[in-house]
Amino acid sequence: MRKISAIICAYNEEKTVKEVVTTACDYFFDEVIVVNDGSTDGTDKILTGLLNSPSLKYIVLPENKGKGYAMATGVENSTGEIIVFIDADLSNLKEEHFEKLIKPIFNKTCDMVLGQATETLINYKINPFKSFTGERAMLKKDIQPILEEMKASKFGVETLINLYFQAHEKKVKYVMLEGLKHPTKFDKASSQSKAVKEFIFEGHQIALAAFNSFNLLKTIVKNQIKKL
Repeated sequence: MRKISAIICAYNEEKTVKEVVTTACDYFFDEVIVVNDGSTDGTDKILTGLLNSPSLKYIVLPENKGKGYAMATGVENSTGEIIVFIDADLSNLKEEHFEKLIKPIFNKTCDMVLGQATETLINYKINPFKSFTGERAMLKKDIQPILEEMKASKFGVETLINLYFQAHEKKVKYVMLEGLKHPTKFDKASSQSKAVKEFIFEGHQIALAAFNSFNLLKTIVKNQIKKL
């Protein structure tokens, strides 16, 4: 039986992190690795209170290092053959959502599964940002070669992973996670102007990740040309 590791990276998610982590710990994951990425709110207190769960492995980064660094740290500390990434700011997370993410990997029908929350501001059927989702599953061996690049990618980490898998012609499957809610920046930010600033900041990191992945982009283009 393949071991499965769930990785949850949290930065100032005191409102939702308990529900997400407890739901994951109640599932049959062999381990649930939570990486606290230098949170300054009540996230650490909440997570410390969950340490009695036998499957929970808690890692605290002394300062905020960015999403990519936290995700890579989770992978480095995992023991599972299958990795499932789960965002810490979700609502209405159910065990059936884990099943949808894991089953295609377990059955070897694809190399990476991207899960799209249906309760979003943008209609999930036409969402142009669906490839940026944080809900994803893959084999650990397929992501290990880019752990160092992930550490430097910050919010561009999903872009990096997507480009890497595409360059290596890995099969990717999208699944709908019915009823799952993922908040927008406007839901979480204290003001509209702050939300806009965060969008611009994250957009810059995504663009930088794509720029730094120029060799992957070249490989993708070459692969496409060969198929013509």
